[in-house]
Amino acid sequence: MNETPHRYTAELAGQIEVAWQDRWQEEGTFHAPNPAGPWAEPEKVAGREKLLVLDMFPYPSGAGLHVGHPLGYIATDVYARFNRMAGKNVLHCLGYDAFGLPAEQFAVQTGQHPRKTTEENMVVMKRQLRRLGLGHDDRRTIATIDPDYYRWTQWIFLQIYSSWYDPDAAREDGGLGRARPIAELVEQFASGARPTPDGRDWAALSPGEQHDILDGHRLAYTSEAPVNWCPGLGTVLSNEEVTNEGRSERGNYPVFKRSLRQWMMRITAYADRLSDDLDRVDWPEKVKLMQRNWIGRSQGARVSFPVVGQDAAIEVFTTRPDTIFGATFMVLAPEHPLLDTLVAQGDWPAGTKESWTSGAATPKAAVAAYQLEASRKSEVERQTEGKDKSGVFTGAFATNPATGQQIPVFVADYVLMGYGTGAIMAVPAQDHRDWEYATRFELPIIRTVQPPADHPEDEAFVGEGPAVNSANDEISLDGMGVADAKAAIIEWLQAKGLGEGTVNYKLRDWLFSRQRYWGEPFPIVFDEQGNSHAVPESMLPVTLPDVPDYSPKTFDPDDATSSPEPPLSRVPEWVEVELDLGDGRGVQKYRRETNTMPNWAGSCWYYLRYLDPANAEALVDPENEAYWMGPRDTPVDGAPAGARDPGGVDLYVGGVEHAVLHLLYARFWHKVLFDLGHLSSEEPFRKYFSQGYIQAYAFTDERGQYVPAAEVQETAGEYGGEPMFTWKGQVVNREYGKIGKSLKNVVSPDEMYDAYGADTFRVYEMGMGPLELSRPWETRAVVGSQRFLQRLWRNVVDEETGDVRVVDEPLDSETARVLHRTIDAVGRDFAGLSFNTAIARLIELNNALTKLQAVPRAAAEAIVLMVAPLAPHIAEELWQRLGHTETITYEPFPTADPALLVEETVTCVVQIKGKVRDRLEVAADITEEALREQVMALPKVVAATENGVRTVIVRAPKLVNVVPA
Repeated sequence: MNETPHRYTAELAGQIEVAWQDRWQEEGTFHAPNPAGPWAEPEKVAGREKLLVLDMFPYPSGAGLHVGHPLGYIATDVYARFNRMAGKNVLHCLGYDAFGLPAEQFAVQTGQHPRKTTEENMVVMKRQLRRLGLGHDDRRTIATIDPDYYRWTQWIFLQIYSSWYDPDAAREDGGLGRARPIAELVEQFASGARPTPDGRDWAALSPGEQHDILDGHRLAYTSEAPVNWCPGLGTVLSNEEVTNEGRSERGNYPVFKRSLRQWMMRITAYADRLSDDLDRVDWPEKVKLMQRNWIGRSQGARVSFPVVGQDAAIEVFTTRPDTIFGATFMVLAPEHPLLDTLVAQGDWPAGTKESWTSGAATPKAAVAAYQLEASRKSEVERQTEGKDKSGVFTGAFATNPATGQQIPVFVADYVLMGYGTGAIMAVPAQDHRDWEYATRFELPIIRTVQPPADHPEDEAFVGEGPAVNSANDEISLDGMGVADAKAAIIEWLQAKGLGEGTVNYKLRDWLFSRQRYWGEPFPIVFDEQGNSHAVPESMLPVTLPDVPDYSPKTFDPDDATSSPEPPLSRVPEWVEVELDLGDGRGVQKYRRETNTMPNWAGSCWYYLRYLDPANAEALVDPENEAYWMGPRDTPVDGAPAGARDPGGVDLYVGGVEHAVLHLLYARFWHKVLFDLGHLSSEEPFRKYFSQGYIQAYAFTDERGQYVPAAEVQETAGEYGGEPMFTWKGQVVNREYGKIGKSLKNVVSPDEMYDAYGADTFRVYEMGMGPLELSRPWETRAVVGSQRFLQRLWRNVVDEETGDVRVVDEPLDSETARVLHRTIDAVGRDFAGLSFNTAIARLIELNNALTKLQAVPRAAAEAIVLMVAPLAPHIAEELWQRLGHTETITYEPFPTADPALLVEETVTCVVQIKGKVRDRLEVAADITEEALREQVMALPKVVAATENGVRTVIVRAPKLVNVVPA
């Protein structure tokens, strides 16, 4: 016979949790009112502080969630629930970033439409997340694959396409530079306020010429761009999908650098604002630094080096123009467009060293072979420090404008087209890589900065010092420091028309095309002349057609000359259309764009749709956006004094792996929409918190291959030594790693729900350590969190009868003090995302209550209220059993009595000649005289001062130091 039928077990927890989840859904407990639109409840909005709390957009994987995924979701849920109890109007919701390569790959293998796979995966994730008890507003769930959603993704694209960045346009904050409608640029050209590039009247230009000029200004434009082309897969790959060996991560096929027509986003126009405005947001400093490094703003100069014998010049960007006198050769990236005309025709010039030719008969043959070789390497491989420098001479020379010397021009893969101009002036004495190259190819090395006396003679010197060997008949930098030398040479170059001071960025325009099926179609068509046109808003969304084959056409893996053929190109009835675009031209023949947008597109703006997903007329109602995300009167915590509040999501939680590109791209789209007047907020995320990872043990066999962690057996080591681990009888090695399928160490939350219940799982994850740090998963340790909740249950409910055990009696003074100190500390912990310390305090309080003969109602209700954000199901159940009929969700969080927070006694440390010899408890408000009297009466002090006292230092109430005579 079960003597404790009402014990809080996993089975009972499961029953309670599902029942409360059903009730929350039926009653719309977490529905947050809007100020406008279909969910407007002005009476619930007025006078209440709002809070917008969001997690990074999850991808609905076929494997479902593992225990590492919910870490951030639980944290934001605890924070949101706490703030609801603080009286705020809290919006917390979650959707799905559902376009992406995994679903398409599965479709290629099975022929099943990726939408079916994705929606099935979403069903699994929704079930797992619901079972976790997350307080999301379920009305606001969105998915990027829904046409009603990607209609607005396409709409935003059209806003960007139909805009240009005017660097001279004034902003409301007093700065210069913002996006403006492209129609305003057309007006400037048409009126003559802005001259055309060749000075002709705008009306005299052909439609194609006008189109090309506007494309040179649009924030979204097509361009021949260097990409990672993988013929074996038939698609362009992102840098992250290419291994260090220059092969595809999937399939291990060769990857080549090719220039292909691609859609680009002119994110570089916003480089300064993206960098400067980081000072206005409350983000971790390490994340701000990552973004600034990615943007890579640097001061320097552009300098022109005339090509000998040609009407051309090589333009370089350098951050050290003061070293120009030491430029003894030049290097171009293999993709540099000038190579088509610069490479010398015919034989090698007289005096060409054999090491410069790579054994080729002519410069043209050498450069072509080298370009092909370089196209097979990734940028990471090309930039690897310490690798042997390679390159070939182009047969051409350029003139150093400072020395007048003719210097050879090389092509080498350590120079990238993506930074600066794709060409460098090589100053080997002041750059390590140039020194290695000069040494390898027997090129001159001239120091232009005097190194310290102890600097090795056979190494480049990259530090600061006085300029040397830096003079000609018109200017001398010798003896100047770096800053003065830079200023002087820039002024000289500008006066000579050979260069100018400028700012450069590592940030490149954003490649926005994919040769894929499972992505958002572009709302763009091309006329018979190849000019692009926006589809009218009335024709949105442009939906994906069904295709006969989801995979792009593949080619011979080594066929570097092949070109992509996207799946959409196989649906001619969708591609070739006759449309009236409403531009006065009537019905015309057009060809649709057959590339699709990258999976970044839908995740750049989803947080805005959460605010107003039922709005069919606009991206978001301006009143709703201003309410949830608009700027506040005072700057956000963490921003410098005087900074304007940029607005944005109040708390955004996600992994640091998305802290550069996702956040950067979202900020770019947001700023464009702000400039165009669609938003009141300037930044998407006012406060960002970077969560840690949950790690788990993984196991590898003797081949280094991972084996299923769940199947590994542990046996105790001999004589108390290290344990041994085996899999199917063979010894395996144990290591820590991030939980994931590749490491075969996945633990499903479903296992936790069945074995312990969702509340125990939530408490365990929040109690593992600080949220920002990674922490190890240990299933056996979950029982500690379960015991805490079982004790809490027992403090309220009799396990034998199921009756409530609390008594309606006043708190004793000691319990009251412990309770109110816990209330004060836990409230601060919740507000500061310190959930692990909050749990520790609650366990301590719960243990104190357990020692009482009976728990007073005031203490029981207070601890249940404090536990509610962490373990909402058990809290709801106990709250109801304590006699309350309404949900605990909106009950006020307990308030601490300040009078009970004052410490009545403190520990005073007693030192004799600076060494601790005793301690005593004294009143917190004890006077110095009274404390001195008590300490001098202590036996140890009496014994130490029998020969008298030199001095007594009293720091009431915590320290007394006695110095005997």
